[in-house]
Amino acid sequence: MAKIKKGYFDDKVIFISGGTGSWGNELVTQLLKFNDPKEIRIYSRGELKQVEMKRRFYGEDKLTFFIGDVRDKERLMTVMRGTDYAFHLAALKHVPVCEENSWEAVQTNIVGTQNIISTAIEAGVKKVIDISTDKAVDPYNLYGTTKAVGEKLIISANLLKTKTRFVCIRGGNVLGTNGSVVPLFREQILRGGTLTITDEKMTRYMMNLNEAISLIFEATVSSVGGEIFVMKMPALKVGDLADLMIKELSLTRKNLHVKKEIIGIRPGEKLHEVLVSRYESTNALEQGDYYVILPNIHLPEVQKKYKGMKSVDFKEFNSNNTHLLTYDEIKTMLEKESWLDKDINANFSNIQDKDLQNPFEQEGWKRD
Repeated sequence: MAKIKKGYFDDKVIFISGGTGSWGNELVTQLLKFNDPKEIRIYSRGELKQVEMKRRFYGEDKLTFFIGDVRDKERLMTVMRGTDYAFHLAALKHVPVCEENSWEAVQTNIVGTQNIISTAIEAGVKKVIDISTDKAVDPYNLYGTTKAVGEKLIISANLLKTKTRFVCIRGGNVLGTNGSVVPLFREQILRGGTLTITDEKMTRYMMNLNEAISLIFEATVSSVGGEIFVMKMPALKVGDLADLMIKELSLTRKNLHVKKEIIGIRPGEKLHEVLVSRYESTNALEQGDYYVILPNIHLPEVQKKYKGMKSVDFKEFNSNNTHLLTYDEIKTMLEKESWLDKDINANFSNIQDKDLQNPFEQEGWKRD
């Protein structure tokens, strides 16, 4: 995948909603590494994460931080005014939380996205890049449904007669990010006891943070507005990941005894995830390391740029029909990010014993 052109964001003002998470931190790191932006505005609700991010980027005067919610249109306008590029990362993302707090999910993921659109147009932003998810495809849960609606809002915003262009990217699971399975498995294993698995046959896409940010930059530079960019990414079986991590992390810890417990798929989860649906494949094009899904609405600029290009030759792109990572490939991927380090303090997120119990119990789900 092509890297961002050095200097592309020089002297530009950049707005990032939900910018204190894993994606936001890496996005800022790469923006500062390859560019000399005028200002990067981090907009998020949590003061603690903002303080932690300030410490990480101590002395970096390009960064400014604003407490705010994407539900608050007036606050958004105050912060977004004068912005050149906006990256919309803010969302409620935890599947069971969204199921149990449905209206909150709607307000943040749908109303909040519409607020981003309206404010960006009013503020004269050049381009808005929305970060979506594989769960928006053929959604089975409320989180996926809200993100699917968010995608539709972003794409249809290109119909408006404005100078602001809107584009989406769809990502899969990013290795080691907050709330993902790898750090949870690692901590369960190193503490000893039980490793909880939903279903050993479950498959999930897997990408690293650098690849995720590269996709964002690719969409920023290459899009004309109205496209959805999807990375060609491999997947793995959750059971294979668990077995490998148990084996590799147990090699130098003689008294480490870990047993697996199959807890079943959580409400709203799928056995396999989809990145390009069977309905979208007729409008999907292959572009090097990624796919571009064209909109089903009339956008002359899109039709002009992609005229004559051939559609993909698959009916659906899902985590069970892409390349499944082998044992050695999974091991290499984890080693690069130090997730197989035997030191229990490495990459440790201070999860307490109570946090490692059966996830159903944590989230209050009851089984019949």
